[in-house]
Amino acid sequence: MTRVLSGIQPTGDVHLGNYLGALRQWALDQHEHDSFYCAVDLHAITVQQNPEELRAKTLETMATLVAVGLDPEVCTLFVQSHVPYHTELSWLLECTVSFGELRRMTQFKDKSTKQGDGSQEHVSAGLFTYPALMAADILIYDADRVPVGDDQRQHLELTRDVADRFNSRYGETFVLPSAAIPQIAARVMDLQEPTNKMSKSAESALGAVGIFEDVESIAKKFKRAVTDSSNEVRFDFESKPGVSNLLSILGAATDRDPELLAEQYTQYGALKADAADAVISVLEPVQLRRSELLADPAELDRIIARGAQKACEVASVTVRRAKEAMGFLSPS
Repeated sequence: MTRVLSGIQPTGDVHLGNYLGALRQWALDQHEHDSFYCAVDLHAITVQQNPEELRAKTLETMATLVAVGLDPEVCTLFVQSHVPYHTELSWLLECTVSFGELRRMTQFKDKSTKQGDGSQEHVSAGLFTYPALMAADILIYDADRVPVGDDQRQHLELTRDVADRFNSRYGETFVLPSAAIPQIAARVMDLQEPTNKMSKSAESALGAVGIFEDVESIAKKFKRAVTDSSNEVRFDFESKPGVSNLLSILGAATDRDPELLAEQYTQYGALKADAADAVISVLEPVQLRRSELLADPAELDRIIARGAQKACEVASVTVRRAKEAMGFLSPS
């Protein structure tokens, strides 16, 4: 069976784009593949975090993953830092990847520019080396497929390069992963700036819909969604991005074709109302399930502990194989 690995940082708020574009696909993939999903808390500390907030956000993230439909009885669901083999393998890969390769990572360039005074003096070394940790996250589970967006594609290419180099130097050790193209991922754009992807860091808070947001707030945001001056409802992102975004969201929430949906509307108001109702209908069970999990910390702890145990069983074998290939003495 094909193995799939993906993770989400336990920082910020999960929005509708995350859910329709990724998390819902994860819930489907778990029934078709041997799936490993985690909260990548080690990635979060490339920038300084408040310890209490990180702990709380990590719990919330794990509850969210279960709430959106990930079944801990079907997939392996865990917290990254609970599997210490990730950091062990990361060091082996840091000694395999080159300085030049890490320096060329566009995300490091972008993020390091935004931090500090631009001199990189106050940028953590972890931000520079974390592609090696990301590679370890993937290779440690012999993942065949990795769902990635455009912003992470370069990191997956680096992972393949590092794995191929390691295999050439030390013998066949790692599976070379391929990028997974989501089958039903919606193109979810900002409700106020429909030419931009939905993001919690957007200039206007009205543009992003949190999946745990109050339903009245969700309805209000859709009502205020930007469209255009004409009244024609047509699915055409190039000339009608706002209308097309609403159709795309409605289509994803109802599993219907956005182009066919467009034929049913002659007014923007009705489209906005139906999109809001469909989104609320999808999100309300998720909101209820997460509330139940957060109110039962013992059950959530059980899920997390079981997932870590399952992940460790697989990860330990890969790390032992990699260390033996590199020439480390086996413990007696």
